[in-house]
Amino acid sequence: MMRKITILWTDDEIDLLMPHILFLKEKGYEVITASNGEDAIQTVQTKNIDLIFLDENMPGISGLETLNQIKTLNPAIPVVMITKSEEENIMDEALGSKIDDYLIKPVNPKQILLSIKKNIDTKRLITQKTTSAYQAEFARISLLINTAQNFTDWVEIYKKLTYWDLEIGTGSDSGLHEILKMQKADANKGFSRFIKSNYIGWFYEKAADKPLMSQNVFARKVFPYLSNGAKVCVVLIDNLRLDQWRSILPFIEESYRLESEELFCSILPTATQYARNAMFAGLMPMEIEEMFPELWPKENEEGGKNLLEDQLLEKQIQRYGIRTKTRYEKINNSRAGKKLLDNINNLLNFDLSVVVFNFVDILSHARTDIEMIKELAWDESAFRSLTLSWFQHSHLLEFIRELAVYRVKLVITTDHGTVRVNNPLRVVGDRNTTTNTRYKQGKNLNYNPEEVFEIKKPAEIHLPKSHISSTYIFAMDYDFFVYPNNYNQFVNYYRNTFQHGGISMEEMLVPVSVLNPI
Repeated sequence: MMRKITILWTDDEIDLLMPHILFLKEKGYEVITASNGEDAIQTVQTKNIDLIFLDENMPGISGLETLNQIKTLNPAIPVVMITKSEEENIMDEALGSKIDDYLIKPVNPKQILLSIKKNIDTKRLITQKTTSAYQAEFARISLLINTAQNFTDWVEIYKKLTYWDLEIGTGSDSGLHEILKMQKADANKGFSRFIKSNYIGWFYEKAADKPLMSQNVFARKVFPYLSNGAKVCVVLIDNLRLDQWRSILPFIEESYRLESEELFCSILPTATQYARNAMFAGLMPMEIEEMFPELWPKENEEGGKNLLEDQLLEKQIQRYGIRTKTRYEKINNSRAGKKLLDNINNLLNFDLSVVVFNFVDILSHARTDIEMIKELAWDESAFRSLTLSWFQHSHLLEFIRELAVYRVKLVITTDHGTVRVNNPLRVVGDRNTTTNTRYKQGKNLNYNPEEVFEIKKPAEIHLPKSHISSTYIFAMDYDFFVYPNNYNQFVNYYRNTFQHGGISMEEMLVPVSVLNPI
């Protein structure tokens, strides 16, 4: 049997409110009364209260003082302020103290019920409505998964699944989460089959349904605005999934209006060295290695693989014959973010500014290595929440707000996403085989070809090869590669971690958004 909703009504003329209290009791609510602020505070300390009606004008401790103490004790309790006054300064003070609603005396039963519904029942009603709506949509999404023919179909499917992931959030029952999880898994299996069948074909000149891919993002989404004389800033947030992007977008929309959003296809491997270098160069990795070997570090070389992005970008700008002053920045920590913000005026001297923020990628790796971060970001919803918390308090959000003041056009994108892996696949390779858990490159790989997307001729997908017999293999869905040596140790270490490099909607279908200052 469900516990009754308990309401605390605090008013120094509580006896005059007995008709309202009896009305609420008839409606099934439990009502506790208090005639002053001290009694209300004591009640909150000793009883489980769901909602408080609080008189603004009481002798002794005022309603506002009582409110502040109650919120200190339990900030989650909704408080409805009841007042005789409509003076603006009183309402401003109450709202600033985080009341959840307010009513003007004399109140009537309909107002009271509406306030209860709004502050108590809303979450429950929204959850019920969301559950019902997703159940109705489930069959339609399943049909789309089973009949998807092209890249556009898979973009629509992924957008729908992301929408429901965000709608369902953490507030619904576990059964609904499991249904959505199964449908996402079904979609990723279908998407992996689609990529295996179509990816190679996208590199032929006359390929039909060829999506926007990493190497074409600047040419299609950035350079046209430079030609029109606009100041443009590209913010690339490394390793950002669509659901994370949708979570932070409302805070950006306080300063910017979304002009367009498109999901493009991150190239394989969906790893920073490949996908991001391709974006900045405007070329596939094989062409980068052929044309600018000094700008393409080999897989087995020491040092960072993305330290020459600014030079790759300059090469691309030159090929397109664009005359522009360009500034490139990479932000790896809070200190660098503060410096960027402090020197924003210098950035405004350039027609094109490109800023790479690595925090989400750093967080993803930290989640693998640090047990505490793994606990904080246990699943996709928690990882999304942690990303949002960072963004709300980041120098990046401040930077975006400042850009809006200076009327700078904004392009926000990423190089690839990330997926939570759970199914280990055995693979054997020599010591020169790459170490990434979602893709492998090597000359003596031993694996089950039915379980992977194998590329025995890297040139077919415009990837360089380190040896004449190099092969690439890509993990699909939620799989990850593990060597037989110390197998159980590595399975336990990597299972349920967020990885990238392989084939999944989360890794490959990533956003590029164009925004204008409000």
